Amino acid sequence: MGDDGTPAAQRPRPVALWIARRGDEILVFEGWDSTEAGAYYRPLGGGIEFGELSRDAVVREVREELGVELVQPCLITTLENVFTFEGEPRHEIVFLYAGEPADPAFYRQERPPATEADGSRVAAMWRPLSDFRSGAAVLYPAGLLDVLDADSS
Repeated sequence: MGDDGTPAAQRPRPVALWIARRGDEILVFEGWDSTEAGAYYRPLGGGIEFGELSRDAVVREVREELGVELVQPCLITTLENVFTFEGEPRHEIVFLYAGEPADPAFYRQERPPATEADGSRVAAMWRPLSDFRSGAAVLYPAGLLDVLDADSS
């Protein structure tokens, strides 16, 4: 609980995500919410630990999840994401980072091997932005597609 008695689950969670682009594709993982129909997609990354800077968090998360070293991560923007997951309200402050992998061969992997902190596998893949623009697939966090489209123009 916070100092004000608010349960931790009802407090904003800071996260840092890596926006990896390959032409008009973005690297995402496929996730599921048992209360919704169909999959959703989100860039890889994760929570910022207490005392950790968001830039350091994205480097750490990408290293842990993909085994990739990011070179010169650069903050693109910050989004605020209020949503429901598994029937529970959530609130995230999302730091979006661009950056290149130290090894450019990474871009040749169609389904880069990815794992969560607990060792479970994550379905990572490149998806064309057109899938999200057409509504054929859902991209989170909310507002990310607008950021990517603005960055492309």
